[in-house]
Amino acid sequence: MTQHASATDPAPGRRPELVPDPDVEAARIAAVRRYDILDTPPDGAFDRVAAMAARLFDVPVATVTIVDTDRIWFKAAHGLEGVAEIGREPGLCGSAILLDDTLVIPDTLQDPVAVDNPLVAGEMGVRFYAAAPITTPEGHRLGTVNVLDTRPRSITEEDTATLADLAAIVLDEMELRLSALRALREEQARREAETRHAEAERARAEAERAAREKAERDKAAIAAFASTLQRTLLPPALPVVPGLELACHYRTASAHDVGGDFYDVFPLDGDRWAFFLGDVCGKGPEAATVTALARHTLRAAAQINADPVTVLSALNTMLLTDVTAGRRFCTVLFGLLEPREDGGFTVTVATGGHPPGYHVRPDDSGAVWVRSVHPQGGMLVGAFPQAPFAQTTFSLTAGESLFLYTDGLTEARTAKGAILGEDGLTGFLHQRTGPVTATSLVEDSITLLASLPDGAGDDVALLALSVPHPHATPNGSVVATAHTAAAPDHFGQE
Repeated sequence: MTQHASATDPAPGRRPELVPDPDVEAARIAAVRRYDILDTPPDGAFDRVAAMAARLFDVPVATVTIVDTDRIWFKAAHGLEGVAEIGREPGLCGSAILLDDTLVIPDTLQDPVAVDNPLVAGEMGVRFYAAAPITTPEGHRLGTVNVLDTRPRSITEEDTATLADLAAIVLDEMELRLSALRALREEQARREAETRHAEAERARAEAERAAREKAERDKAAIAAFASTLQRTLLPPALPVVPGLELACHYRTASAHDVGGDFYDVFPLDGDRWAFFLGDVCGKGPEAATVTALARHTLRAAAQINADPVTVLSALNTMLLTDVTAGRRFCTVLFGLLEPREDGGFTVTVATGGHPPGYHVRPDDSGAVWVRSVHPQGGMLVGAFPQAPFAQTTFSLTAGESLFLYTDGLTEARTAKGAILGEDGLTGFLHQRTGPVTATSLVEDSITLLASLPDGAGDDVALLALSVPHPHATPNGSVVATAHTAAAPDHFGQE
């Protein structure tokens, strides 16, 4: 019989009292915890083992016990009502788990270790006790299958083998239970992992949805801000100029960017009027700052001295000295309108590096006559302190128009991928038929852009001025409506 314990020296002929080895006991308790059976509810499989043991051995009491650190807990108890556990006193179960083989005590009163056990010395008066250890494959004895009687008796080796078989059945049930617990825990862990994953996916999807919604809100807010800001940089409506038709169009390449193109028409002293159209280098808030500065400066300078070259020189100085302008420059066409006594207007136009305007009128044969308005020598505005600017003067009479634009029009690409350019625009103007008016020039230019594969890749600003024939309108003037910087096309006319 192998003993995993030390024994005190007994008197001659007496069973020694065994003391657990600390390391072995620690490993055994760890095994008990691993099976997770302590304090579990009653289980029919273990109850049947206890009942079977009582029948086989014809005893009043049979139990299935698990030995804890300081108690003996009854997993099943046949014939022992109302007792769930007892202390781990030596003598019975506490001694049985220290042995590899079945412990048999024919008469407990004759056993010096068992005689003091409460089940022996108490009301129950156990006189016979036999127990087979419930032993794991690793050799850890978790508890015992016990049979008890109130009278002394002896059993055969076959009986002890039967008791050991019952203990093996209990271990099998515990292994099955442990496997079921592990499977259940793994399934619970899997489900919890799936739940966590699903919750994480929901959280991720919700975060993505919230991010998309925020991005859409931000996108809409940016577009609204850009559109609102752009409107502050353009005249809300073109004025009524007696004897003149005005039309305009503005389109940003992106609804989210503030464009750098600008234009205006405004009155001066007497019957004179000024107009300008320009393009700031770049886009966004920095370009908007320069646009606002340029528009304000051009208006203010023209009220002091309306000479176009002088006005552009004032803007050049302002852009070079105002820290808010940074290092940005712009191109500008600035013009002065003076009514003629015989009808129409004398137009003086100065250029600051801007693409040419076009003086357009139909000739006697019905063909369209186009002349470039491009004074030689005008440099970029805001690039050099002593930049020279040039101007030219011509007459704008009945049936004639002046067409101004930014480079978003001429840099648009045709179906063959080539840039439209000034030659393409001149050809387009030559090919027109019918009356030449500010409104028709702007409308036809919008149609031209819409016909190109990619439209305009840059911001486009158009401003057209025309002198109608006296019979065209009752008062010889046209009112331009307000328009915005949104991506859809807008033009002012009436």
